[in-house]
Amino acid sequence: MAKQYLIKSMGILSLAASMLAVSANEFSGEISLQGRYFKDEGASPEQNKKTDVALSIQPEYKHKWDSGHKKITFTPFYRWNQQDKERTHADIRQLDFVGSLGEEGNWEVQAGISKTYWGVTESQHLVDIINQTDALEGIDGEDKLGQPMFRVSRLADNGSLDLIVLPYFRERSFAGSKGRFRAPLVVDSNATTFESAKKEKHIDYALRWTETVDALDIGIHMFNGTSRDPVLSPIIKNGKPIALKAHYPQITQLGIDLQHTGESTIWKLELINRQFDDSKNQDYSALVGGFEHTLPAFENGSEIGLITEYHHDSRGEAVGVTFQNDVFVGGRYTLNDEAGSQLLAGAFVDLDDKTKSFRAEASRRLGKGFKINLEGQTFMDVGNDNPLKVLEKDDFIQLELQKYF
Repeated sequence: MAKQYLIKSMGILSLAASMLAVSANEFSGEISLQGRYFKDEGASPEQNKKTDVALSIQPEYKHKWDSGHKKITFTPFYRWNQQDKERTHADIRQLDFVGSLGEEGNWEVQAGISKTYWGVTESQHLVDIINQTDALEGIDGEDKLGQPMFRVSRLADNGSLDLIVLPYFRERSFAGSKGRFRAPLVVDSNATTFESAKKEKHIDYALRWTETVDALDIGIHMFNGTSRDPVLSPIIKNGKPIALKAHYPQITQLGIDLQHTGESTIWKLELINRQFDDSKNQDYSALVGGFEHTLPAFENGSEIGLITEYHHDSRGEAVGVTFQNDVFVGGRYTLNDEAGSQLLAGAFVDLDDKTKSFRAEASRRLGKGFKINLEGQTFMDVGNDNPLKVLEKDDFIQLELQKYF
């Protein structure tokens, strides 16, 4: 399925390239070398390696014309991984056309494979639902797969109204038997099921309205279609679970995101209500909200931002929700130097069973075209019924060197 998807996308690129002039071209990208070290061997016997090496490349080609009002962008991605063959994967992050229409340029269209980000909070992005998570890339859910879409937007001075049609669904990929950050049982991609009879060809759609009123940024959305979050259940053979299978239900989601920017404090909120078409899954509401307060700058120009966010999910602990009653407390240290040095660190604390997870990310440019990233996470006092129990032996530190061109 993934191979057919890539072949079709390359065909679209070839057709588009044949229609373009050879001017106004831009080519850039990055190559990344990544190393991971795990403190312990994994929970499964196959996870017996403490080190892992990966290499990725992500070039980007842009062609602009009509004074920059129209452009085509192509961003492929490929990663090779030493230990987990499932993490060796390719994707098209972007292959789309974006153009302004109308005499005043107050209409915009986008067509192709693209990425759309929604959200304002730091520790979790509840409202970000358009793109599928690339779970093979990391544990934080920040990386996304390219999503086939068509978008038309009515632009205003302080906001926009977007209609998005999503004609094809992307399944989430999971770590293989030797991979980390997974449940004890691997997910069998051949056993995937859908609530819709059209499976991945079900047409999803979304509406989103955004507006800025003084210091307040408002976003309201409605999504209807295939859930990006799979429901995992065991595959039973001879009375024993041998693997997991993913099921994708149909949902309707309403959501709002708010951000108020003050002189030194930014208040943030994301709130969703998700309803399922079938009765097998529980409808629920969830929120994450808090603030980031920036302290006065030091004499050297560096700054510290203090972050606190609270998570709530109406389903509680019964269905294995990670952030059902949790708080995130952390800070962001920015040097404001030429190298762009910064550190983001914080801890998640489950207010019910006191499970804790500490995470840190740091980055700094090294000379011309190089950047180094350091990332790590550890899990402490994990409750036996907490969803993070499957990650208890996955404490890790990751070092990444990026080269931009």
